[in-house]
Amino acid sequence: MAGTEFEKAVAAVGDLADDPGNDTKLRLYALYKQATSGDVEGRRPGFTNPVGRAKYDAWSALSGTPGEQAEADYVAEVAKLTGA
Repeated sequence: MAGTEFEKAVAAVGDLADDPGNDTKLRLYALYKQATSGDVEGRRPGFTNPVGRAKYDAWSALSGTPGEQAEADYVAEVAKLTGA
């Protein structure tokens, strides 16, 4: 996967006119983190941090996914949002 496609997709998310919703944003977050950082590390946030916990869980669900696949999935998800 060409890095430039991924970088363009990341930039396109910032330019979205409509809010894609929390589920989509969590999926994009998890795919981005998996593509750029690999598998999640550290402890899962506690119940007093529901946003952090949701992000951790979304990212953790992608554990083992190769970075290139996460990039490709991110680009595909953004393409659906932008109609590209």
